Amino acid sequence: MTEQPIPQPHDHTAHAETQPARSYGPGVQAELRMPSRDLRRAIPDTYAAFAALHSSALAEGALSTKIKELIALAMSVGEQCDGCIASHARGAAKAGATEAEVAEAIGVTLLMVGGPATVYGPRAFAAFREFAAQ
Repeated sequence: MTEQPIPQPHDHTAHAETQPARSYGPGVQAELRMPSRDLRRAIPDTYAAFAALHSSALAEGALSTKIKELIALAMSVGEQCDGCIASHARGAAKAGATEAEVAEAIGVTLLMVGGPATVYGPRAFAAFREFAAQ
């Protein structure tokens, strides 16, 4: 009987280094720009209402816009929504969030969501870094 090799776990870090860099922030927004524009033109009243809700929900109040963007970013990770991650990573950067604040918000998502946050959390962190560097 021939001895079979023991399967080894896949090393994701080695594979990732051979992949071309992907943009999780501006690249995602660019990818969605045209289809979003087309849908916005098809249902302008619906998009206007959503824009008003967005502005109202993220406005300064008892919570700062920065805290609200961090909440939205954490929820975006939980919802596994790349477009939402890009939008709220950009919003968090514009509102003055720090890398440490974003990391901790993503950490709470890891607690509440578990495994999926280990995939979408790094995407959110990378997106924030892209926008913060601009």
